[in-house]
Amino acid sequence: MHDVTAFRAIHQTRFHAEPAIFAAPGRVNLIGEHTDYAEGFVMPAAIDFATLAGISPRTDGKIVIYSENYGEERIFDASALPTKGSKHWSDYPMGVVVILAGEGLRVPGFSLSLWGDVPLGSGLSSSAALEVATALAVISLAEVSFPGPILARLCQRAENEFVGANCGIMDQFISANGAEDHALLLDCRDLSFKLAPIPANVALVIANTMVKHSVAGGEYTSRRAQVEEAAAVIGRHRPEVRFLRDATVEDLAKWGSEMSPDAVKRARHVITECTRTVAACDALMRHDLAELGRLMAEAHTSYSKDFEGSCVEADAMVALAQDLPGLIGARLTGGGFGGCTINLVEREHATEFTEALGARYAAEIGIVPQIMVCHASNGARRLS
Repeated sequence: MHDVTAFRAIHQTRFHAEPAIFAAPGRVNLIGEHTDYAEGFVMPAAIDFATLAGISPRTDGKIVIYSENYGEERIFDASALPTKGSKHWSDYPMGVVVILAGEGLRVPGFSLSLWGDVPLGSGLSSSAALEVATALAVISLAEVSFPGPILARLCQRAENEFVGANCGIMDQFISANGAEDHALLLDCRDLSFKLAPIPANVALVIANTMVKHSVAGGEYTSRRAQVEEAAAVIGRHRPEVRFLRDATVEDLAKWGSEMSPDAVKRARHVITECTRTVAACDALMRHDLAELGRLMAEAHTSYSKDFEGSCVEADAMVALAQDLPGLIGARLTGGGFGGCTINLVEREHATEFTEALGARYAAEIGIVPQIMVCHASNGARRLS
């Protein structure tokens, strides 16, 4: 899928140097939405779309970053790094460089080429792939290495502190730690994780609704505030509850009257989603695909009705998949308000499933969707 030879040639032609090449994958979340900032559980898989980073040292003290996707180059001074982002694509790689330098890494001058086939803006985490690929490249030049979980945390900080996006740890974590043919159950509290095998006969079919209702309108912020409101109310009665990960539906039944009706609904989603995500990992472990599908369906209903994080198009995409041959489970994945659905489909039916779902969605919504058949892939690594 990734033409490393062509990518190497791009770097060689532009910088007249031989690059070391690294790859970091995008991801799809199978289940566990908006549980990360409640210190709960998520279960993503790395996918076979990735960002490639090619790096070679320079002797002039400059950091030169070229993006093949944007056809654009930015130049920085290695001895005078910027302190905050400039709302430009280069914030993602530079944020990583700045965080690494802040950790005491001596950052030399270098040329960095970037190219990715993770679809931008689709909710498949192109930004985390870009950050993790950059981090691997830069630390290789400094001849140090970090374990995957530490690398993920540094990249998350780049996005939080430099880019200014309030993301959780999931995207960077799965990009750094994914494993071929496995999903990864991550405990967002202590970053412990376990790998759950995805059977060989199961395809990950990602269906892009082609709509993205802006979360900049404050929906993400208000949802998060409602989740925190609910945790605070429960915590007044049970001081050991600081995050909804530790709360139960019984707590909501007892003290829900003390919070806004919206906070009750958001909290019900988060509390039940944490339980469902752990159960979904168990179902995968024992190869119970029917149970996994049931949990995904329940997760979508909760996301749509209680969290109110879906939209007409995403609900339609999920509904239209229900009676298609080969479907194991379908739900909206990612931050919500549009973006993609994840469909687990028996591999032998993947092609016909994809064609039928695309035709149905186009007929009902009037938009031709982008539908991709993927498989769970390895996390970030050096290619050459």
